[in-house]
Amino acid sequence: MQERAEATRRALLEAAAQLFYERGYAGTSINDISERSGRTSGAIYFHYANKEQLALAVVEAHFATWPGLVARHETAGTPALERLVRLSFAVAREFRDDIVVRAGARLWAERKGIAVTMPPPFTDWIETVEGMLAQARDEGDLAPDRDPRRDAHSLVAAFFGLHTVSDALDSRLLIEDRLANLWQLLLPGLQAGAEPHALLARARAPQRAPLG
Repeated sequence: MQERAEATRRALLEAAAQLFYERGYAGTSINDISERSGRTSGAIYFHYANKEQLALAVVEAHFATWPGLVARHETAGTPALERLVRLSFAVAREFRDDIVVRAGARLWAERKGIAVTMPPPFTDWIETVEGMLAQARDEGDLAPDRDPRRDAHSLVAAFFGLHTVSDALDSRLLIEDRLANLWQLLLPGLQAGAEPHALLARARAPQRAPLG
């Protein structure tokens, strides 16, 4: 019974995410979600009190995507700067391929029209990037004039600004190439003994599964 209820919740969440991303919050109704999901409106209200709570659930699922992804890249056995670049591509692919992530981003942008308190954005990303830059500095891979705390804010702003532009121009279909171009611009100023092309090639290569 519990597994079936969880499957229903997930089906409703994904159907709502598809519609919220396609039409926005105001352009989506409970009836639309019912039709897309194949569930009754009664089933929707059983699991989610109203449309606002369903939107909040999508945004929370968006934010819940990141801790596990970050943890995998924080513990990988490669230099910190390479891990940071690799993480950025992993996040970019989630934004391109995961409808819940994409819908969560749109709903957060529309938050002023949704009568619910959304989770705060960006602060965790800034902290994560600062930590990786500090590790890169300790490893001798960060240019001596770089400041992890200062530069983390700029990197996060550049990354999410790139996503906004890519979403508007090409629905993020070219996001990996656009991100590579951004790193080619940024790495010469960040990296000690700059070798942006080599680092990018390593960061974009498929990650090998750990032995054993």
